[in-house]
Amino acid sequence: MQRPPIRILDAAGSPGDIGRAHGTAYADEIRRYTDERVTLVASGLWSGGPIGEADVLAIAESMLPAHETFDADLHAEMLAMAEAAGISPAEAVVVGGFTDFVDTVRAVVGGDMPLSVVEDDCTAMIVPDARAEGRGLFGQTWDMHDTATDHVLLLRVQPTDAPAALVFTTTGCVGQMGMNAAGVCVGINNLVGLDGTTGVAWTSVVRGMLKASTADEALKILLDADLAGAHNFLIFDKHGSGHNIEAMPSVRAVTSLANQPIVHTNHTFDPGATAVQADKDAGLMASSDARHARATELLADGPIDAERLMEITRDPEAICQVASDPYHIESSGAAVMRPSTGDFWACWGRPTDNDYQHIPFPDAAHG
Repeated sequence: MQRPPIRILDAAGSPGDIGRAHGTAYADEIRRYTDERVTLVASGLWSGGPIGEADVLAIAESMLPAHETFDADLHAEMLAMAEAAGISPAEAVVVGGFTDFVDTVRAVVGGDMPLSVVEDDCTAMIVPDARAEGRGLFGQTWDMHDTATDHVLLLRVQPTDAPAALVFTTTGCVGQMGMNAAGVCVGINNLVGLDGTTGVAWTSVVRGMLKASTADEALKILLDADLAGAHNFLIFDKHGSGHNIEAMPSVRAVTSLANQPIVHTNHTFDPGATAVQADKDAGLMASSDARHARATELLADGPIDAERLMEITRDPEAICQVASDPYHIESSGAAVMRPSTGDFWACWGRPTDNDYQHIPFPDAAHG
């Protein structure tokens, strides 16, 4: 069944203006999603053992200073969103940065990493200019438990003191991947770390990097961040510069783009990052390996344009995932970006079943 077009929220102005617009528009949905996430952490299925909801929120509250230190404007946006939606600042940390938050919880309470954890399983690709007729591309699926799909949202933001940006995210979250009007793209794959801290969640780091004017500037923002948990970040800009970073709280392993595509899924390659990566369920590890191999194969030869990259996200053999027992992971959406031309395409739900939409920047959309 084809899903409706991706929802778009236009928000402009101060951090408070943007946050209030987000929280007001989706207040009921944000509260429901928050309750689901807090309950999931408290159950112990993701965090190594059951803990009280009050303890969950106390850990989240301890992370608020790191968010404010990382970027005061984004912190203000998150707080305004929370107030408008009727959730607490601590709850905003849980719903907005869940996969990093559980890394932090395990570090604080000393819980083991449960192999039953269902991680999001994105497949991400940077295609250099040399393989894309001078107009390089970034693309990825966003894969998660199928209950997350209905919360997918496209934020089209025009901050007062930062570049306009198109941000693929979910309700209650400041950002998960995107491209700004300066031609900087940021994407991610989730990783599972053993070295979580009471730092800043990856979602704020994505938005922080989308304030940058080049990939190198975005890289510095990431390298300087006090990260709460483990993620792989991919950065690409309109000048053809790109980086892949396996970013753990205690390790940052950087691979810079050359003349062949970079493909990354949900496991580390750098020995230093691997040393602090948690063991993965055998089925999820097999999926990560298969998606990496399949995307590498599909990108091996010939010129690559946006349409070809979209078709790779639709690959039924490994990349475009369909929810099934026991994990119920599906491709909840996808995006393809061409920073040299400012083109951004987004898809809600499985790309095999749904069309990509071309999304203009807010200044083009509103004159």
